[in-house]
Amino acid sequence: MRIPHQQLDETTLNNLIEQYILREGTDYGEVEFSLAEKTKQVLKQVENEDIYIMYSELNESVTLISKEALSQAQTD
Repeated sequence: MRIPHQQLDETTLNNLIEQYILREGTDYGEVEFSLAEKTKQVLKQVENEDIYIMYSELNESVTLISKEALSQAQTD
């Protein structure tokens, strides 16, 4: 089930985003970004609906997933 980001308080949303960033690992591009900068980038993606907040009733967990990854998972 998809959860609109507006339904979460700011602290909860930031914690979810930080967990997502840390789970995704380090980025080895030309420019390294701080956790705060990455958090802002992911928040913008959440607000633009490029990343969704999903709740799993089966696992009783919440996670962030990119629009592309969700689309691919639904077709597999």
